[in-house]
Amino acid sequence: MTTATDNGLGVLDGGQLRLLRAIEAVFLRLAEGWDAPEFRYPFLMRCKDLDTFDYYDNFPHLGLAATRLDPPSLAAHLAESSRPVDRMPTGVMEPTAFALPSAACYSIYVDLAGSTLPAEGTMRTTVGTCFRNEDHYQGLQRLLGFSMREIVCVGPEDMAKNHLLRAKDAVTALFAELGLDYKLEVATDPFFDKNSGKAKMQRLFPVKEEFVVNGLAIGSVNYHRNFFGERCSIQAGDETAHTSCLAFGLERWVYTLTDRFGSTAAAVSAVESLS
Repeated sequence: MTTATDNGLGVLDGGQLRLLRAIEAVFLRLAEGWDAPEFRYPFLMRCKDLDTFDYYDNFPHLGLAATRLDPPSLAAHLAESSRPVDRMPTGVMEPTAFALPSAACYSIYVDLAGSTLPAEGTMRTTVGTCFRNEDHYQGLQRLLGFSMREIVCVGPEDMAKNHLLRAKDAVTALFAELGLDYKLEVATDPFFDKNSGKAKMQRLFPVKEEFVVNGLAIGSVNYHRNFFGERCSIQAGDETAHTSCLAFGLERWVYTLTDRFGSTAAAVSAVESLS
């Protein structure tokens, strides 16, 4: 049984963890087949790195910071407060240089910053705990902190676009094997300012499309053009790198598959029997 509080903190039981790991294994097989080695990045990012991406301009509603508490101020607060402490006032917090990212792929671009890749580009996959300051939360469908698996392409324009095509084909085939009805819907949260030239181009070539099952987005394909390549000075041969990624919200897959098969045990069996 899953428990969840009204502040977006969810708990997975043993059966749900087994299901999460089973579907993760499927995604990792995709990554392996696309020659995307796995990397693991820190849970935190530097605020200045996110600011390089205009993150605080474009996603101010999602921003969350990780801050150190000032011991003397904290001691004074505890001396005057009722216990347990349910909230930390800003007065005991120090200015912070670190943030809780809302997507796993940001760290890949920061890690590659200033590099010149082979002309054929590179692939990477990672899983991260991502955080979003939402206006509401709902069980495993919408969490404050959740797991995101991404398979990322960094390379020439054609390579980045082809990654989107094969990703769509792979996910479509996966849905068919699992008997999931879905819609592919254009999302409206670009990585750049809504008034920029790149954002205007989004209306001609969507940069983010979501795989939606029963009204819930459980994955997406994202094309960032050369945005991250420019901001992080990443070259693919002689050209500024383009980037694209396939992303999965793992807890949302657990919810969706359990709903589809009626129990986590039945869902695990179905996933583990995939070819």
